[in-house]
Amino acid sequence: MPRIIAIGDIHGCSLALSTVLDGIEPGPDDVLVFLGDYIDRGPDSRGVLDRGIDLRDRCTVVPLLGNHEEMLLAGFKDRTALRVWLSCGGAEAIASYSGRLRPPTHPNSLVNLIPEDHWYFLQTCPSYYETATHLFVHGGYVPELPLDRQPSEALRWRVTSADTAKPHCSGKIAVVGHTPQRNGEVLDLGFLVCIDTNCCRGGWLTALDVGTGQLWQADSRGTLRHQ
Repeated sequence: MPRIIAIGDIHGCSLALSTVLDGIEPGPDDVLVFLGDYIDRGPDSRGVLDRGIDLRDRCTVVPLLGNHEEMLLAGFKDRTALRVWLSCGGAEAIASYSGRLRPPTHPNSLVNLIPEDHWYFLQTCPSYYETATHLFVHGGYVPELPLDRQPSEALRWRVTSADTAKPHCSGKIAVVGHTPQRNGEVLDLGFLVCIDTNCCRGGWLTALDVGTGQLWQADSRGTLRHQ
């Protein structure tokens, strides 16, 4: 049976990603929906993007745009935006390409530093994905608006709160990331599931089969746990 598997915020934790993918063993009929934030904070943003690109030869990959990718793309055009990105974990991403934490001071420096296929991957990430039963976004949504009318601020920056979250008007189950669950556990509200389980800060990277509810989780050291 084809599977649709969502993968939460990776943030440069390439070993956790490799471990989760080894557990999943994706095949040609599977769809992997990455919820964004591939880069920053963790030690190997470059390796994460390499793995995401290579996966396209094994299965269908849907890489959503996260707020950290949005910050990087903005930094490519503007010095102020570049400084903002570097202060939010971008320096660690740069180190994965250059081997040192010395940050670039001008957007043009990024062109030669980051490979062309990585730029293309980031620039072509969609803002959302949906099936007959589920919708997938990085951050959140305005409950009363269809996905094609959602503001980018909601899709990539809205924080999930169990106290204020509401179902989407489509009636579909929302699968989101962005808001780290500091206890390392998935937040399941029934109508919304948040699978950012804080991998880069000592938690877990979570993958969720939305059809069966099966979870795969790995920490930044590559320890796998099944649930």
